[in-house]
Amino acid sequence: MKSLEIIGFKRANLGKASSRDMRREAMVPCVLYGNKMENIFFSVPMILFRELVYTANVYQVDLNIEGTHYKAILQDIQFHPVNELILHADFLLLQDDKAIKMDIPVKIVGTSLGVQQGGKLLVKLKTLAVKALPKDMPDYIDVDVTKLEVGKSIRVEELPAANYEMVTPGSVTIATVAVTRALKQAASGK
Repeated sequence: MKSLEIIGFKRANLGKASSRDMRREAMVPCVLYGNKMENIFFSVPMILFRELVYTANVYQVDLNIEGTHYKAILQDIQFHPVNELILHADFLLLQDDKAIKMDIPVKIVGTSLGVQQGGKLLVKLKTLAVKALPKDMPDYIDVDVTKLEVGKSIRVEELPAANYEMVTPGSVTIATVAVTRALKQAASGK
């Protein structure tokens, strides 16, 4: 899994008023869960979330909170409903011996036989829920569509086994090759 450093500052004051003041200064109130001792409340400059949030990639975050480093993942993020400003972010502390669950991007590989015959590839899922130890978490999941014919689909259960567990149900369709109008007309002889 790719790594990204985010620098944070401990929060002295908690509560709505303090959080509102932070957002005015382009800071995001955050919390780090998973520490056996206590949760860590901190703030991060909003600009540092650009590479973490607005991308299809999945990152392990190296949180640098006033010189103390933590390995974590972005667990949850809340946006303002109107202007999409980041309101709050939750991070989960990674432990080497404890499995985590994440949504991992799907990477379509190859050109399907069905597309070569005039069908259209429809990708139904852009991410798959995966459970694994932090060291085994993939950057993406390859889905090979090379042998996919017109009218056929690839389901989660058809993916090759790896050192992670699929949380997404096996019967869920990842990609399918649909019959196009041109292909229907060619088949009917018009």
